[in-house]
Amino acid sequence: MKLNSKYLEGLRIRPDDGARERESLPRCEWPGCNEPAEHPAPKGRDREGEYFLFCREHVRRYNKSYNYFSGMADEELRAWLERNTVGHRPTWKMNPHARAAAGAWRQAAGLGGGWRDPHGLFGGARREAARPQRRLPPAVAEALETLGLPEDADAALIKARYKKLVKELHPDVNGGDRAREVRLREVIAAYHKLRKARLV
Repeated sequence: MKLNSKYLEGLRIRPDDGARERESLPRCEWPGCNEPAEHPAPKGRDREGEYFLFCREHVRRYNKSYNYFSGMADEELRAWLERNTVGHRPTWKMNPHARAAAGAWRQAAGLGGGWRDPHGLFGGARREAARPQRRLPPAVAEALETLGLPEDADAALIKARYKKLVKELHPDVNGGDRAREVRLREVIAAYHKLRKARLV
């Protein structure tokens, strides 16, 4: 390419606007550095919203060594983590007297018999709703029977029973007893059927 081409003669080079912007930036706060500071870095705990200004190299160094919890005692850290579970917002415990007051209000308003309170929130005794009897497929009912469980067994009970049976029937415990090995296979197969049926 020729440097004295007619096409290159008409081109002008713009001044670097970015250089002017960088010159107007504050200087890096790292000791001994005079580079423009483009990157904010947090000052630390109890100084939220305050930032150091560093150049790229020094903000990387600072971020590698930054520890929000430095200098915090174990008890303080535990308390901070507990407050963090609710986002450091204040929480209130349920007022134990509210239930009694609501019951008295209900009686005063004459809402005794016609008002339903199925969860017992307003002082009434909670009525247990009759649980519908679940209809299980024969394979699932047979699997529950293999584990020695009733048809209304929940997931926690099924898992506990399965673990107990596997420990009892494992060949390492029984010295290779064939009868127990066959029973172990039946228990494992039954558990897999229950998992397929999404009962576990």
